[in-house]
Amino acid sequence: MAKTSQDKKAFHWSTKVSNQDEEKEEEPSSFNPCPQKINQETELPSPLARPKKLQTVTIAKFRSALLNALHKNRPSLLHGLGPRVVGTLFGSRKGHVHFAFQRNPAAQPAFLIELQTPISGLVNEMASGLVRIALECDKEVDMIKKVGSSRRILEEPVWRTYCNGKKCGFGMKKECGEKEWKVLKAVEPISMGAGVLPAEKQGDDDKEDGVANNGGEIMYMRAKFERVVGSRDSEAFYMMNPDSNGAPELSIYLLRV
Repeated sequence: MAKTSQDKKAFHWSTKVSNQDEEKEEEPSSFNPCPQKINQETELPSPLARPKKLQTVTIAKFRSALLNALHKNRPSLLHGLGPRVVGTLFGSRKGHVHFAFQRNPAAQPAFLIELQTPISGLVNEMASGLVRIALECDKEVDMIKKVGSSRRILEEPVWRTYCNGKKCGFGMKKECGEKEWKVLKAVEPISMGAGVLPAEKQGDDDKEDGVANNGGEIMYMRAKFERVVGSRDSEAFYMMNPDSNGAPELSIYLLRV
């Protein structure tokens, strides 16, 4: 009886295995004791997953190439200013003051403004002591979105001008034209200093030009400035003294109120 019972158990076990083999063929148990666990650990990625990864890499490369192309075709994107900039004050003896800030001496100015203040008056003001120039403009608010202007502060076109607390007209943002660029190229080798550029003969079309009025001499002052960003509505530029002693002789503040 014991032998018959064992045969029945063996028979039923063999039948069970046989039925499983008919439904799905499996590897011998001696080589795969835990089929489900091993399949989970050694399962290869789906063939559909690899194209998605390649697609992501391709999009990233395309985006990088597109940005590089935009930077090459639009040099203005590279005109951002860092914490140290080159500042140049210039203008003809009878003309207005021009301020230009550049990332480096060879770069196009990221900020160029013409003030109504005569350059001779500003020179006299600087000779008497420290000069603080404040440029103030109005903040445009989107009444629907209740947010401020998305324009960078260096892109504001019109400014109210104050010199040592006294109002002195308005300032207008300018594009760097041929004459302004000629002045900046002439003083490019100068890291810090002041002087006069010789007059050049001008045509009739240049008689009203603010930079070289009637072919007059160009006065300039050039120095390095430290740029401090207080917020998206305020920036300051402090002229750096070579001896690092005392307060800066010239400071320029941009405020959007």
